[in-house]
Amino acid sequence: MSSGLEDVQPTAGARPPRAWFQSDAPAIDLSGDWRFRLSGRADADTGFVAGDFDDAAWPTLPVPSHWQLRGHGAPAYTNVAYPFPVDPPRVPTENPTGDYRTVFRLPAGWTAERTVLRFEGVDSFLRVWLNGRELGTSTGSRLPVEFDVTEALRPTGDNLLAVRVHQWSAASYLEDQDMWWLSGIFREVMLLARPAGALEDHFVHADYDHHTGSGRLRVDSDTSARLTVAELGVDVAAGETVQLPAVEPWSAEAPRLYDGLLTSAGERVPLRIGFRTVAVLDGVLAVNGRRVLFRGVNRHEFHPDLGRALPKDTMLQDVLLMKRHNINAVRTSHYPPHPRFLELCDEYGLYVIDECDLETHGFVQVGGRGNPADDPRWREALVDRMRRTVERDKNRPSVILWSLGNEAGTGRNLTAMAQWARWRDPSRPLHYEGDWSCADVDVYSRMYPTHAEVDAIGRREEEPLPDPEVDARRRAMPFILCEYAHAMGNGPGGLWEYQQLFEQHPRCQGGFVWEWIDHGIRKRTEDVREFFAYGGDFGEPLHDGNFVADGLLFPDRSPSPGLLEYKKVVEPVRIDAGPHGGIRIANLHQFKDLSHLAFQWTLEVDGELVVSGRLQAPELPELPPGEKATVAFPSLPETESGLAANEESWLTVRAVLAKDEPWADAGHEVAWGQIQVGAGRSGGAPAGGSWAPEAAQGPVGGGRVIVASPVARGDQIELGPGVFDAADGRLVRLGDVDPLAVDGPRLDVWRAPTDNDRAPHGEAVEPLWRAVGLHRVQHRIDGVDIHDGQLVVRTRVAPAATDLGLLTTYQWSAAAGGLRLVVEVVPEGEWLCPLPRLGLRMAVPANLDNVEWFGRGPGEAYADTGRAARIGHFTASVASLQTPYVYPQENGNRADVRWATITDDQGRGLRVRGEPTIDVTVRPWTSEQLDEARHPIDLVQGDRLWINLDRAQQGIGSASCGPGVLPAYRLDPAPATFSVLLDPLPGGR
Repeated sequence: MSSGLEDVQPTAGARPPRAWFQSDAPAIDLSGDWRFRLSGRADADTGFVAGDFDDAAWPTLPVPSHWQLRGHGAPAYTNVAYPFPVDPPRVPTENPTGDYRTVFRLPAGWTAERTVLRFEGVDSFLRVWLNGRELGTSTGSRLPVEFDVTEALRPTGDNLLAVRVHQWSAASYLEDQDMWWLSGIFREVMLLARPAGALEDHFVHADYDHHTGSGRLRVDSDTSARLTVAELGVDVAAGETVQLPAVEPWSAEAPRLYDGLLTSAGERVPLRIGFRTVAVLDGVLAVNGRRVLFRGVNRHEFHPDLGRALPKDTMLQDVLLMKRHNINAVRTSHYPPHPRFLELCDEYGLYVIDECDLETHGFVQVGGRGNPADDPRWREALVDRMRRTVERDKNRPSVILWSLGNEAGTGRNLTAMAQWARWRDPSRPLHYEGDWSCADVDVYSRMYPTHAEVDAIGRREEEPLPDPEVDARRRAMPFILCEYAHAMGNGPGGLWEYQQLFEQHPRCQGGFVWEWIDHGIRKRTEDVREFFAYGGDFGEPLHDGNFVADGLLFPDRSPSPGLLEYKKVVEPVRIDAGPHGGIRIANLHQFKDLSHLAFQWTLEVDGELVVSGRLQAPELPELPPGEKATVAFPSLPETESGLAANEESWLTVRAVLAKDEPWADAGHEVAWGQIQVGAGRSGGAPAGGSWAPEAAQGPVGGGRVIVASPVARGDQIELGPGVFDAADGRLVRLGDVDPLAVDGPRLDVWRAPTDNDRAPHGEAVEPLWRAVGLHRVQHRIDGVDIHDGQLVVRTRVAPAATDLGLLTTYQWSAAAGGLRLVVEVVPEGEWLCPLPRLGLRMAVPANLDNVEWFGRGPGEAYADTGRAARIGHFTASVASLQTPYVYPQENGNRADVRWATITDDQGRGLRVRGEPTIDVTVRPWTSEQLDEARHPIDLVQGDRLWINLDRAQQGIGSASCGPGVLPAYRLDPAPATFSVLLDPLPGGR
């Protein structure tokens, strides 16, 4: 049998594809340590398939696994580009080839009329021998393949299974997904007994009539069998249709499954049956007759140590994390996932767009020439992939759309795939984004459109297509964003504005954030420091850098700020102030009322808890889906300790699970809202100390004489508790007893660019910033003067080689216990880009490790990413304020801060206050050091902390792959005035 490496046909010797299921028939899991050899070329000898071949010198390799992650070769990452010459179907001579050997014995009592060897996933070309007999070949890395091994199998004694896997094959041209190139047997290998009368395949049809609440059930089988569903009283022959007057439907919100059993003469197959109907009704995608709104994510299979060889507990972890963060849908980008993941989606409730294992993106770099999507030689290969996807997953109620693949251009072979899928399974609509004419699909899908374009599409007023008939057909379709809100690094920004459009326009049915998890591979330096590697970290000559780290989870599956933001934005219950008072609660579920939730409230005054309680019926109705109601405020205290006029008071209402659910315990927070019930004073800060200007007549506590007006003493100027450098007006010490050494503050306009600032595939602002020179500004001193009881420092902040500048004036004065700084900034010149930030930077000793603040938190927040941060009183260490993005960048900003203290363990340090608020960042390194780092381990703490006190920062956006910052969040240069207060804290606690 030919190796077929450059053959475009998908398989040789394989059995027809069928549904994935488990039964009571015997089976052997062949996972374990296999003998392994890696060769550099595909033409290595095949003598290893012989039974007398001596493999004692071969190392072992776990199956399932990827050989590059087990010390054989190295991973490589590209997004679009093929890492080999584009010459389909030819492949390189240098073709890493892995040879596997394992020996097994059949257990006593193995009874099988036929025996089947099943591979769940092998990348990319598989060739198999059993006891020296070649069984066949297969491609389709993320798709199963089965071989009949009955004639080659020895009923007693050792059986030798030999497998050859080539990294590159003609099929590699069909698998150019944005991910690591990883090879090997990465899913299970099973030996399946097929007894006489076994069930070869079956197809569950379970429809729901949303008008009557009835169900219709039929299970087709290629073998005579009987279907029983005890709970429904069903006992019929396979193929017979049963009308059921009342069933509970399956949905992502209420994933009701009925346990059934399909029994033939040879085996019994358990079924999990979900009644549901998917259809496009009046231009809207509906599940069980109701418009569905996707709060989705794209999910690659990935583990930082195991690659795509995911254990079941990791799949479950993903599902639970999704449910706990209000996600209701998954697009399986860009291939079918492990079938167990879909079982979990059935059980816990997630809508799935099941995507075929197809992407030919790299052909765009050669003008589309040779793209298999429109080459008739590849027709069977593409249809085969669709067939194997549908047949494997057709019985999963969670799968509500089939997707033809991703970024494969257009062509007749995609049409053939769609025609086959419609013939085999007309119950599910079809998806494919790559053809905007939507010729072969049922939904209009797009990647990364701007908010303005989504709005136009929602109004069905998008740019027309040339053909009026095609245009009218597409304009009548529902619209989804199969990819949006690129979650690379700090971000994504603009999520809330997208969500508003989804909720405003019925046609806009949500989308799928790109993507679920950063694909960082765990790596260690020689001195055992751990980091997550990305493209280029393994010496690849061609790679796409950290573009593989673009998820809502960090590689270790800890949630990023982006995931917390997404959870808040898409929460299925909206809680805010009623238009005429009270608390407005909106139920955004499609199917559930709010009886599964409890509503808890707290009242905090200046960040401190005063009283708490629970909203009770009858004030709180069990709102039906899609409804809203306004309930009265709970009884709140009106004493000085409660809602005094000068105190800032917030009522926080939390919707939590009233009882345990399969995916979270009772008390898990689903949604929350805050309503300000007391305005408070500007700044919202406690008194800054005991010293006041009018009391400054002499030394305090044995320290120096405190002065209310600036006094020059040699090369220093003293003002209040501060000492300044007379030459440049910098604050150098703060406090009268054991003063704190400080440096600054002075104007700062630079931030370490985010992935969205760098924008490898979008609207980049970082090049503009660097072209202007904002990363290397100079501070010219134009004057240091004492005037009207103030210290006035006049400067011009500007980069070299340009006439652009920022005239900056610092006005220092004494305030109660501290210093007040008013900053005035006036831009000069014609600015063609926004500023990264506008604020102040100062340095303090590194031992001030404790940060406490009253403002938004506990996590980071920026202009267009801060909805997940609530007003409160928070504490954190400096280390915990840093967000460990895989590629270091601007992070850790705490927004709308009324006051913050930065102190050592004895309470010594300083307090900063906004008038009324500022944004605060505290770091063990400068923005420049953060900018220079390529991995978090590159950052080394010095002897100082760096504090940023910002009036504003440029928004975040999603330009790493998508639109930039919305106009409302741009920080365009303009005259600005802002002020802060600095108070020394002597400590001693």
